[in-house]
Amino acid sequence: MAIGAGPGKGADNPINRLVEKDTVPWYKKPNLRMLYFLMFPTCIGIEMTSGFDSSMMNGLQAVPSWDSFFNHPRSTILGLLSSLYSLGSMFSLPFVPIVTDRYGRRAAIIFGSVVMVIGAALQTASQDFAMFVIARFLLGFGIPFAIVAASSMIGELAYPKERARIGSLFNASWFIGAIVAAGVTLGTFAMPNNWAWRIPSILQVTPSALQLTFVWFIPESPRWLVSKGRGEEAYAILAKYHAEGDLNSEFVKLEYAEIETTLELEREQGKGSWRDFIASPGMRKRVLICSFLGLATQWSGNGLTSYFLARILDNVGVHDDHTKNLINLAMTCWGFVNGTTSR
Repeated sequence: MAIGAGPGKGADNPINRLVEKDTVPWYKKPNLRMLYFLMFPTCIGIEMTSGFDSSMMNGLQAVPSWDSFFNHPRSTILGLLSSLYSLGSMFSLPFVPIVTDRYGRRAAIIFGSVVMVIGAALQTASQDFAMFVIARFLLGFGIPFAIVAASSMIGELAYPKERARIGSLFNASWFIGAIVAAGVTLGTFAMPNNWAWRIPSILQVTPSALQLTFVWFIPESPRWLVSKGRGEEAYAILAKYHAEGDLNSEFVKLEYAEIETTLELEREQGKGSWRDFIASPGMRKRVLICSFLGLATQWSGNGLTSYFLARILDNVGVHDDHTKNLINLAMTCWGFVNGTTSR
């Protein structure tokens, strides 16, 4: 189930009709309320790690002790430091579906979070450029496991009525991490020693530590459980959180049947090959559009302000490090406002 894939209001579907008849808000359902409470740090908050990293790297470039410790990185070296996070993510992508589908969503979140904790610890303890480079790569390598698993769990665990809203909060949480990082670097940049950049580095552990703490209490994805022949567990989870424990709920029965039907269709479609993506003009057009969307997002220039804001400000005549960190904080706050209010 795709993240944010809620029921269509006009769809003639029994599940949609039952959801529309449900007038009880989520906060008056104890089990569902607890599920959402667990979802925030475990799933929704995972993007905070990515946001923290982007904003922190912007801030560190305006920290004099970091700049001098790494011999004033510029040009290719600075680009390498910033791109290693993305490079680590690219290297991990072939392994993400293996872990997520074979061992479960929770296992993928745990694995990714552990890798990121190691990366943050290594970055904090960096004694030279090589250690910092390895740390950046590890941080990037771990994040896709957590992001893919968490976004899947949101779509597979959330109640259909709130699924789209919770899915939209997933990306918005990026700004929470970014704001915290910008605030921390603003507060530490003037320290006369290396703790000015080591403190923000070690605080990267915080989002992953939250995930490692709360992941043990959140249920596994019902969809994944059904795919592994553990239907009774999946049904019990759906009944507990989507029907407040009513095992005879008509809604839960329909939801469970829909999961089984969807998985069966996917198994049949899985017999195809990669050639199917380019087998017809329509499919080629869809692949082109999907591919271009990802590229266009990065080509829009957001990567420049996310990782090289300090150098951009230098080019336009802003050289004061305090001002740079203030601008970084202001930009992330404004991004959070837009990310949570735009429709």
